[in-house]
Amino acid sequence: MRPPVAFLVAAFGLSWVVALPLWLGDGLRTPLVGVLAALMMFTPTVGVLAAWAFSRTPVRQWLRETGLTFGERRGRTALLVLAAWLGVPLLVALSVAASVAVGVLRVDLDGLSLFQAQLRAQGLPVPESLTSIAVTQVVVAVLIGPVLNTIPALGEEWGWRGYLLPRLVGTRGTVAGLLLSGAIWGLWHAPLTLLGYNYPSLGPWAALYFTGFCVLAGVVFGWLRLRSGSVWPAVVAHASLNAVAPLTLLLGDAAAPPDLVVAGLSGVVGWVLLAACGALLLKIFPVRTPQPAS
Repeated sequence: MRPPVAFLVAAFGLSWVVALPLWLGDGLRTPLVGVLAALMMFTPTVGVLAAWAFSRTPVRQWLRETGLTFGERRGRTALLVLAAWLGVPLLVALSVAASVAVGVLRVDLDGLSLFQAQLRAQGLPVPESLTSIAVTQVVVAVLIGPVLNTIPALGEEWGWRGYLLPRLVGTRGTVAGLLLSGAIWGLWHAPLTLLGYNYPSLGPWAALYFTGFCVLAGVVFGWLRLRSGSVWPAVVAHASLNAVAPLTLLLGDAAAPPDLVVAGLSGVVGWVLLAACGALLLKIFPVRTPQPAS
């Protein structure tokens, strides 16, 4: 079996195996949905190991080719890690501000009514100093969230940006490789998104919609990988995104809950920002096309 085929078979096949209890149970209402979603993030790493088994590439060469090292210029990689750490929260903040500006998101900064509703839905008491708690959550998500999410984010990124992206870019060109890798990444989420994950109002159509988001986010993550020669900036970006993206709901108004199909970074507003960000990065800071590998 060719290594890329082994990678895709393992990553996609195991994702369905991990998510099977959701399909046999109560879908996203299954109590273990969070645990299963986290476990699913490691299936691309298993795919990388499967590809390595078929490639017979020496370990050190394999680690370098798949981006687990820090690239040829470690200083640049460190700067890109920092840029990802701070840049993703900035994109999320811009998406919230833009959503409010165009009228698709209503925030409640005084009462944080949607945050209160979420606490009550979880059976938790609503503290008097809700604003300070919300501020603390934002600070923790921005500064500490990427650290807490690094391992599961690496579970995905070693596969999609570490292994797959350079091979697609090397054979199909930079833009086509970035777009195709993002589409594959998005479709891999189907065991969850077909159940309405991330976009409950769309039902099974969430699988197609989330793929569009992954294509655009994948351009930014992919640029980080190709520009640095390392997977770590993309890992930090992914970890930060998972930490700060839910903050859109933290600021919402319970009287008009946000529709994440249009609001926030995962909605149409965010798509525009991600597309502009990706295009600017590729234009201003072009990346080197790697040679095709096994």
